[in-house]
Amino acid sequence: MLGLAVFFLARILGALYFINNINEEDLVRRCRRALWGNTGLFLVFFLAFVIRILTADGFAVRPETGEIFMEPYKYLHNFLEMPVVLVLFLFGVVLVLWGIIRTLAKSGFDKGIWFTGIGTILAVLALFLVAGFNNTAYYPSSYDLQSSLTLSNSCSSLFTLKTMAFVSLLIPFVLIYIIYVWRCIDSRKIDGNEMKDNSGHSY
Repeated sequence: MLGLAVFFLARILGALYFINNINEEDLVRRCRRALWGNTGLFLVFFLAFVIRILTADGFAVRPETGEIFMEPYKYLHNFLEMPVVLVLFLFGVVLVLWGIIRTLAKSGFDKGIWFTGIGTILAVLALFLVAGFNNTAYYPSSYDLQSSLTLSNSCSSLFTLKTMAFVSLLIPFVLIYIIYVWRCIDSRKIDGNEMKDNSGHSY
């Protein structure tokens, strides 16, 4: 269910990106039309996934002993016991839907990718936190429960953690580079004339 939800969400994000960055009426119109079907299918599979995880037994960890056991409604409990994560998830979902609905409702609106893109990041981050925080096995084993991976039993050595801490200092520079490049690429909308131009790559 999650795989199909991600598949249709990727198609939605692609269509929203095209609407925001392409100046070709026919293609933009087709992208808006494609949003309807992909959004409907995304909602079906996403809602099914959310209902499933909120009602399913989860892989919990006893912090005192490290023992892993099945706990009814574990992921629902995680959301309720970590209200900040719940708010993050709900806010992300609202942003995703707002970007889609606004694009569908208003023909001249082309900024939906910003709302839906940021919402996707927030919702996925919240799901990661629910899957791994609050004494939860983030990579469970259905064959041998005690072989499941948790944050405590899968941490690297102190040396590795220190090395990765220094490496992570490079992330802001990578992000700045990505933002700069994409800003250059998206500085003006792509149109048919640009695609027909054989004089050289415009970027």
